Amino acid sequence: MANDSKLHRLYNNRRWHKLRWMQLSREPLCVFCKEKGRITPAKIADHKIRHGGDEELFFDLKNLQSLCKTCHDSTKKKLEESGVLQGCSLSGYPDDPNSHWNNSK
Repeated sequence: MANDSKLHRLYNNRRWHKLRWMQLSREPLCVFCKEKGRITPAKIADHKIRHGGDEELFFDLKNLQSLCKTCHDSTKKKLEESGVLQGCSLSGYPDDPNSHWNNSK
């Protein structure tokens, strides 16, 4: 994992702010909320795959998704800790694409 000074440098520079703005402009709604049928403005450009200070992964637009603060601080955090996406869709299927219930669709 990257040290705090490297992370501070990555998140506090013009290139990141421009990339964040691009992500939130192209995907202004929270992707987790949208999958549940809710319309919530996104405030966070989240890294789908943890970058660990790797600048190539950090600045990869394909590695970003838009999330609201609530989903970023709860759903995404639980996903990173457990490896399982909690909750279910409006259809009743688990949100986790790796669930055996989703393999039978």
